[in-house]
Amino acid sequence: MNIRVAIVEDDPDIRQSLALLIRGTPGYELCTACGSAEEALESLPALKPEVVMMDINLPRLSGIDCVRRLKLSNPEIQVVMLTVFDDSDDLFNSLAAGASGYLLKRTPPARILDAIAEVHRGGAPMSPQIARMVVERFFPANSNRTPLAELSKREEEILQLLTKGYRYKEIAATLGLAVETIHSHLRRIYDKLHVTSRTEAVVKFLQR
Repeated sequence: MNIRVAIVEDDPDIRQSLALLIRGTPGYELCTACGSAEEALESLPALKPEVVMMDINLPRLSGIDCVRRLKLSNPEIQVVMLTVFDDSDDLFNSLAAGASGYLLKRTPPARILDAIAEVHRGGAPMSPQIARMVVERFFPANSNRTPLAELSKREEEILQLLTKGYRYKEIAATLGLAVETIHSHLRRIYDKLHVTSRTEAVVKFLQR
């Protein structure tokens, strides 16, 4: 079944680009594209989207406040924040408000689609820069970090490409491997790192 997606973005060009991306991709269904938090709070409860792509810097009521109010009445909705700047206060305020993911607006379209699917599966997608901020916030440089399980050279290569935002097909092409082989490596990586998503794997890898 299609993933039902709503967009909340005040910039009409970005809103239209995201809407075209969702509409034009099999497996995704656009419920609505709102230009303000107020419009979103009025329309989203009835439309029941599964994933909301939420701009932070909305006019009047902010995206963070919108998430907080939306999650109070609709806790099942998953929200991925979109922002131009990787501001640590915005990041942690968004997560505290109930957002499950956090992406920079310059994130490639293919990665945005991956993030929607990931948060729909219960993951917590973040841009590599954002994941690094999380690591630095909770694992400062002078702290004793939990050592990672021993990774092979190939597994480290794959994780390095994941931190750069590469998709699985792009990793396979870069390393000259089949996509199925990449998936096999990822299963072993997830098992060694005790994680269930690429975002969690990236965060753990950045702790090194």
